[in-house]
Amino acid sequence: DHIVQADGALDRIKMRELVYSDPNHRKRLESIIHPLVATETSKQAEAALSRGVNCTVFDIPLLVESGRWRQQLDRVLVVDCLPSSQLDRVMSRSGLDSNAVRKIMASQVSRCVRLRAADDVIFNDGITLVQLETEVKRWALAFGLSSC
Repeated sequence: DHIVQADGALDRIKMRELVYSDPNHRKRLESIIHPLVATETSKQAEAALSRGVNCTVFDIPLLVESGRWRQQLDRVLVVDCLPSSQLDRVMSRSGLDSNAVRKIMASQVSRCVRLRAADDVIFNDGITLVQLETEVKRWALAFGLSSC
């Protein structure tokens, strides 16, 4: 009850503080969310296959951490950047301070481990949005997606 706001919405700040302050709370949250995500993901993938889609793209933030995804995928494309850029981007996007972001990053697998899980990598650091768009289009074509 203490992480639900008066309007019924989740207080994301309180939830973040809770799950990153105690690994047991995080595991409990994941035990609730991950099965729901797995069910919905399977449902959407099956629907795509039934429509004849020849390539399905999954955006999986915790691909390596989950321990279950890698073996279910044909290829893994990781979008990578330097840890300092990751820190700056998360702070800018979320308004969190550097200590909070570092705590979150520390709870995830290392950059090295994430890169080892990749078949392909887009290095998204020191490039413009136009250059990034070009890279994404190139990989989309390589994966058999439309010409964007």
